[in-house]
Amino acid sequence: MTIGTLSYLIAALAYLLLAVLLITAWRKRLMGLLALLAVLSAMLWAGIGWAVSVGWSIPALAIGSAELAHNAGWFVFLAAILAADTDQSARRSWNWATGLVLVVAGVLTLSVPLVATSIALDARLLGGILQAVFGLLLVEQVFRNRLPARRWEIKHLCLGLGAVFAYDLFFYSDGLLMRRLSEPVWEARGLVNALIVPLIAVSAARSPNWSVELHVSRHVVFHSATLSGAGLYLMAMAAAGYYIRLFGGAWSAVLQIAFLFSAIVLLLLLLFSGQLRARLRILVSEHFFSFKYDYREEWLKFTEALSAGSRQLPEAVVRALGDIIGSPGGLLWVRNESGGFELLERLNQAEPPVAMIRQDDPVVRGLLDANWIIDLDEWRRDPAMYQDLEIPDWLGGSSTAWLVVPLLNRGVLCGFVVLSRSRTKRSFNWEDRALLKTAGRQAASSVAQYLSDQALMRARQFEAFNQLAAYVAHDLKNLLAQQSLILSNAERHRHNPAFIDDVMSTIRSSVERMGRLMEQLRNGVRGGEAVRVDLLDVLREAIERQTERPPVPRLESAINGGAVVMADRERLRTIFGHLIQNAREATDTDGSVVVRLRREDRTYSVEIQDDGVGMTAEFIRDRLFRPFDSTKGLTGMGIGAFEAREMVRLLGGDLTVESRPGIGSLFRIRLPAAEEASDTGTTVSAQPSMSESA
Repeated sequence: MTIGTLSYLIAALAYLLLAVLLITAWRKRLMGLLALLAVLSAMLWAGIGWAVSVGWSIPALAIGSAELAHNAGWFVFLAAILAADTDQSARRSWNWATGLVLVVAGVLTLSVPLVATSIALDARLLGGILQAVFGLLLVEQVFRNRLPARRWEIKHLCLGLGAVFAYDLFFYSDGLLMRRLSEPVWEARGLVNALIVPLIAVSAARSPNWSVELHVSRHVVFHSATLSGAGLYLMAMAAAGYYIRLFGGAWSAVLQIAFLFSAIVLLLLLLFSGQLRARLRILVSEHFFSFKYDYREEWLKFTEALSAGSRQLPEAVVRALGDIIGSPGGLLWVRNESGGFELLERLNQAEPPVAMIRQDDPVVRGLLDANWIIDLDEWRRDPAMYQDLEIPDWLGGSSTAWLVVPLLNRGVLCGFVVLSRSRTKRSFNWEDRALLKTAGRQAASSVAQYLSDQALMRARQFEAFNQLAAYVAHDLKNLLAQQSLILSNAERHRHNPAFIDDVMSTIRSSVERMGRLMEQLRNGVRGGEAVRVDLLDVLREAIERQTERPPVPRLESAINGGAVVMADRERLRTIFGHLIQNAREATDTDGSVVVRLRREDRTYSVEIQDDGVGMTAEFIRDRLFRPFDSTKGLTGMGIGAFEAREMVRLLGGDLTVESRPGIGSLFRIRLPAAEEASDTGTTVSAQPSMSESA
């Protein structure tokens, strides 16, 4: 066997293997068909080259036709790629150019030698040069016109075909210059074409639109690839043994036998290596087969399952991950505030014997450090694959637990899912693992958001309770002030029957108000039912409670009859009481506090005016309505004005302030008249209830 025979035989086998791979991946698209035809024409060309090298009598016309068909296949394929990346006018131009070059090359290599034998060699060489130059031009245009972001798909193809066309240009140019073809260069053409087959295969794997849906078993391809690799290995070892025999001197025979024996032992070790076989299976599946998942469809289904409103998120996470591999249920564990992991969701699984997993548990460390998806069946067969990871008995000994999927969000393990065994799926390969790991990361962001929402909800509940407690404490402070005033006057007036009656009335009112405050604390709601309330009556009651010392508030009203609004009577009276009390405290004993009530179109206006110390515009803007900001020192809480404004706004009204330092202040409250308010009873609350904040 000559080197030329071996060269073209290798080329023919390489293109045959590539053709088989293209057929297994073809999805009945034109581009895939053109690629397959180009590879088949290259295989035919290599076969005729092999036949010529072994001495068969092949007509020159057949050799020229095979050469032309070989180049024509690649020209048409490259022109189709170029047409997909250019506009219609350029597409038409390149199609015409390709056809013209093939016609001219056919005339030079096939027709001219038949009619003018004297220039037959020159014509064939010129035809070959024309095809090589046009092939280089096509390769350059294909790469140039492809979008930079997509050049990675075709760069190996362009590199390989460009190298072949450049080699052909050298081959034919050298022949034209020397007036004869170089035999060594011709013999090497087969190997040159065989060497670019892996490059074409890489581009085919990266280009889905090349992809004719025949199914070839992965086992067949795996064993074929194994046998092919073993054959190439033995050929390389045989060549090495030949050179040892040739240059080894007196020890050559012994060295050759020892080398070949070692090579065979090494080959057997490699063939029976489970790890190497597993890696080879993944390599074959990743690069020579279409994926078994439609990832667009899988991702849409997964996203829809996570966002389904018919179930809670923890259940949706377990169900969505399980649906990918046909698992009927599982357990969701999430990180708690202490760093450990607690069970959040149980779907079609028995209650586990543990309720908490420590953050230093070996399973947690394995999930976080190695980002493993733990296949418990695989772990039971070969714990060394997971670096002898320790798994607790309740998990490792479970007959239903199958996979442990980490939920990593920004490098933090926020939880993990233990999926139960699938009723239909018997294996778990690299593609299942990759999809499940990616889905786990997506689910982790949803789980992290869910945990943040839960923490925020708890914070809001505490905030609502704290706000309610502050309001209640403010009211209790005012009640305490009333009781203190009674005690301070009791020594002087305890024998006065009128004083005793007033004390009993005040205590009765205080007890009733404290009872309502306790009810608000129990219910978590500040306020009662909105009913029809007469503002005149409420204002009179509020003023009557502010007459124990000067200045005594004075009520002025231009309204004849009732001034009815929809409100909680007690809350409204408390608000007016706060504002009147603040006006009296800001006014000297010889000053005045006036309360006015008037009708303004569809609203009632209540004005509380004093001639006290007044306030600056900056104080009103920055501090007056800010909670817990008080100018009264330890005796004030700083929430009276804030609560009054919030309550008035909830009733559909507004509270405004006009004030000048040294002149006094005017608080104006506008409330919608009852005719404009809803007649149905509603609960008026000064802040969200704890149940609402949840």
